[in-house]
Amino acid sequence: MQSGKKLFERRRTRVRTSLRKVANGRPRLSVHRTNQHMYAQVIDDEKGATIAAASTLDKDLKKLKVGSNSEAAAAVGKLIADRAKKAGVEQVVFDRGGFLYHGRVKALADAAREAGLSF
Repeated sequence: MQSGKKLFERRRTRVRTSLRKVANGRPRLSVHRTNQHMYAQVIDDEKGATIAAASTLDKDLKKLKVGSNSEAAAAVGKLIADRAKKAGVEQVVFDRGGFLYHGRVKALADAAREAGLSF
């Protein structure tokens, strides 16, 4: 029986491998969640640089009472989309890492789509 950490790493590797095949030079919207916060980055893998970043720890989102619910994730999704668009990024590939696509990860993705990012 495999541990949760190993299964997470297998999912992460599988997702990243499939993203490299379809990226076509588009930056990657990487999502990370913890029990207390949500983090998102738009990363240019060719240059190895972060184009835009947002999290529930940002000063713009201090009004949130809780950083670990779907409402907070949606706020991070909207903020990362706004920052990416200011940096000139319209299209990204969505990297959910090893996290399943539901709950907070899905809320962040939906909010980023509504704010103008396409993936």
